[in-house]
Amino acid sequence: MKANKRCIWIAFIAVLAFCSNLRADPPLPGAIFTTDSTCTEVNQNIFDNKEDVYVDGGPAHPGAAGLPDGSYCVQVTDPSGATVLGKSDPGAVTVVDGEFVQCYQLTSILKTGSSGFTVPGYDDTPNPGGEYKVWVSTDCDFINNSTKTDNFQVNNTNPTPTPTPSATPTATPSPTPCPKGEVCVTTFYDANVNGIQDNGEQEITGWEFRVFGHNNLHLWKQTPRCAYVRAGDYAVIERHPNELNWIHNTATEVEFDVDTGYTENVTFGNVCVGAGGGFTLAYWSNRNGQQLETRNDFAALTALNLVTGQGTAQDFTGTLTQSKTLLNQFLLGANTTNMANMLSAELATMKLNVLHGFVNGSALVYAPGLSTCGTVTGLSSLGFISINDLMTAANQSLLDHPLTQAGSPDRACQETLKNALNDANNNKSFVQSSPCPFSFGD
Repeated sequence: MKANKRCIWIAFIAVLAFCSNLRADPPLPGAIFTTDSTCTEVNQNIFDNKEDVYVDGGPAHPGAAGLPDGSYCVQVTDPSGATVLGKSDPGAVTVVDGEFVQCYQLTSILKTGSSGFTVPGYDDTPNPGGEYKVWVSTDCDFINNSTKTDNFQVNNTNPTPTPTPSATPTATPSPTPCPKGEVCVTTFYDANVNGIQDNGEQEITGWEFRVFGHNNLHLWKQTPRCAYVRAGDYAVIERHPNELNWIHNTATEVEFDVDTGYTENVTFGNVCVGAGGGFTLAYWSNRNGQQLETRNDFAALTALNLVTGQGTAQDFTGTLTQSKTLLNQFLLGANTTNMANMLSAELATMKLNVLHGFVNGSALVYAPGLSTCGTVTGLSSLGFISINDLMTAANQSLLDHPLTQAGSPDRACQETLKNALNDANNNKSFVQSSPCPFSFGD
C-alpha cells in the first residue's frame, strides 16, 4: 500500500511539473531596432554592408516600455528564422534601466554559423532580397516570449568577386548604394467613424501590423513606425486585437510601390464600441425602472407603432399603476413568434432609456446588419447609425409590417433592427469617445 501511494505521489508531482511547464511566460516588454554606427536612427532597416548594422534597444518612443534589466543573447537568421547565420556568446548584450548600455555592431558580437560559431561575423542570408532577422533574447534558445526581433536588409547587388590571377592587383569595387525609400505606418482613433483622420483625432500607439515585401514576411513592431526599405512592391496588413469590440474603419491591407527617395505613408483607422448608458427591458419591467416611469413616458410609448404578438396596436392608457402593470406584462411577454412584437419591446426599452437621459439619442452605435434592410436613413457605409435614426427606422418598420411571422419577407430586416436595439440596450455597441484597451497575441 505504501509503495502504491508513493507511486501515486510521484505521478502527481510529475503532472504538476508538466503543467507548470505549459504555462507561457508573459511576452517580453520593450523594443529593439537596427540602426547605424551613429546609434541615433531608430528607423534604419536597410544597409549597404553587413558591417554597417548595429542593434540597440529600449523605448523607441517616449513613454514606451523598456526592456527588463539583465544579460541577453543575440542571433541573426534568415527572415523565416530557419537558418541561424550568426550567434553571440551568452550575455553579449546588457540592459540597464530598460536601455542597452551601448549600441552593438552585429559583426563584432556574433560568430558565423558556417564556422560552427567560432569565426566573428554572420553568414550571408539565403534570402534573394538580402533580408535578415536579428533576435535579442533573455533565453539563448530564443523562446518567443523571451525574445524581441527586428528585420533588416543588406545590399547584395554586388557580391564579393571571385579572385583571379593577375599581375596587377585590382581594387575591390565599392558597393552600389542600395535603392531605398521609406514607409511610415500609423493608426488613428476614428472617433466620428467616417473612415478619415480628421483634425484632433488621436494616434493610437502600439497597434501591430505586418509588412510583406520581396515575397518575404517582415514583422515590424508597432505603430507609429517608420523604416527604410528597398525600393519595390509592398503590402502592409494591420492586425486585429484580441478584444472583439474593436472595428476597422479603413482597409486592413494596403498595397503600394516604394520608389527611391520616396516616403509611403500608410494610415489605419480603428474604433471601439461598448457601453452607452442603456438599461435592458428587464430593468424597465422591474421595480427599479417602474419607480421612474411617468404618464409622459406612457404617452410617448403609445405614440409609437408598438404591436402585440398578434400584430395589433399596443397602447398604454389608463391609470399610471395600470400602465406600469401593462408595460411589465408587455415587455416580459414579448417573443419572436411575431418578430414585430419583439422589436416593439426593444424599441420601447430604448425609448425609455432616451426619455430618462440614460442614452443620448445622437449617440452612434455599430449596426452593420442593417444593410439587409436596404436603404436606412442615417446608416453610414461603415455600418454606424445614431440611436434616434435607429428608433425611427424601427418605428417605421412596425407601422409598415406589424405582423412578421415565419415566412414573412420583412422578418429578416426586423430581426436586424431588433438585434441592433438589443445590443444598444445591453451596452455592447456604442461608439466610445476614446480608445479602449487592446492587446495582441502571437
